[in-house]
Amino acid sequence: MKRMPLILALVLCTGHAACGGGGGGDRDADAGDVAPDESIDGVAEPPADTAGEPASDPASDPGTDDTPPPGGACEPLPMPTEGIIDVTTADMGALDSIVAGASTGETLVLEDGTYTIDGQVLHFATAGVALRSASGNREAVVIDANYGSGEIVLISASDVTIADVTLREATWHPIHVVSTDDHGVTGTLIYNVHVIDPGQQAIKVNPHEARVNFVDDGEVACSRITMTDDGRPHVSGCYTGGFDAHWARGWIIRDSIWEGFWCPTGLSEHGIHLWTGSRGTLVERNVLIDNARGIGFGLGESGVGRTYSDDPCPGAGYVGHFGGVIRNNFIVVTRPEVFSSGSGFDCGICVEQACGVQILHNTVASTQPPASSSIEWRFSSTDAGIKNNLATHGLLRRNDASPASLGPADGNLESASTSLFEDLGAANLHLVSSASDAIDQGVALGAGTCTHDIDGDERDSSPDVGADEFTE
Repeated sequence: MKRMPLILALVLCTGHAACGGGGGGDRDADAGDVAPDESIDGVAEPPADTAGEPASDPASDPGTDDTPPPGGACEPLPMPTEGIIDVTTADMGALDSIVAGASTGETLVLEDGTYTIDGQVLHFATAGVALRSASGNREAVVIDANYGSGEIVLISASDVTIADVTLREATWHPIHVVSTDDHGVTGTLIYNVHVIDPGQQAIKVNPHEARVNFVDDGEVACSRITMTDDGRPHVSGCYTGGFDAHWARGWIIRDSIWEGFWCPTGLSEHGIHLWTGSRGTLVERNVLIDNARGIGFGLGESGVGRTYSDDPCPGAGYVGHFGGVIRNNFIVVTRPEVFSSGSGFDCGICVEQACGVQILHNTVASTQPPASSSIEWRFSSTDAGIKNNLATHGLLRRNDASPASLGPADGNLESASTSLFEDLGAANLHLVSSASDAIDQGVALGAGTCTHDIDGDERDSSPDVGADEFTE
């Protein structure tokens, strides 16, 4: 029996002590809401981004080491020994002022309890400030907007950390990270956070209106992002999703659970989505459960997006996403209501105008066929490396995307039986011992390329297909 993956363990374990596009795929791309009521439509495209570009994107290189950190991917964050500001529930009426008054290097540490902040927005405009719970148990500290605040956490400064808390019921985005006219934002860390029932996207990342400074090099890890049946009626026009980023570079999305982003009518955003010229994203070791669309790079055939002076995709027209790696993820849809909804289950991994993306060792399983495909790649700027993926339904090239040979040479297995998995209904897509169609059937990807699986287990010289490397 395979051990429980670290990311699934997070569902049960939240305290420090224990947790060591198919029919709707042509949906118009939104412009990215810089502020909830501020449109950026019609803004002229800025010059190419030329500041501070590295020679290469480590996260775009599928040879990047994928070994989880020592001791496991989701060890608790160390608590700083200096700069602690203790916050109690008696302070909840002034929580926004406490955040605004924090200085660089200070950490706001909240005692256990529920903080109702109806109408407040916690704006982190000073670099190097953190907000955390004292206990490290994210379920013990709940910041509840009760749909009275457009956003709960607004970040417009670098090196801000939000950890070990629950955020629930923002009208728009419980977490919104945005650059300003004066500076970009880097180093955002969202760690061991539970977001529940956003009115729009749970975590939103986008540039300011002029689009000359950007939000780069952030990370979401060891978190759970959830839309429940109680929250779904509060979504307007099906404008919701898990993580949604525009014009963003170098983000890492890992070891987290993304669940329930679908609507009775309309097609929701993806569980994880980066587009409009985002670049170098790494999405790994996530579990995505009952979302209308799972992981997306790019959206739509045309648009206005970020460009780069080093021209990473020479000759390409509009590019929705440059480079990036999607690897070792479980994507599962079993809930009947998702399939019977207006748009159904659209696709598990969907890349559109995505140049140089690598899609490696993912498992996409559903109890009914998706409206489009388990994995799809679309439009003429898309050039994808698709290898060693396991899917219960089809893999699909669409709309003049570059061909990919999906035969034995690439190690993909489509139309796989659900009997290969330990417990599909529990989103446990680990292989059973009899899964001979997948075990040892992958192709070797080369030294340092996806050498570990969703649990951090090392793959052998004959890797298994999908996110799990079977072990006795």
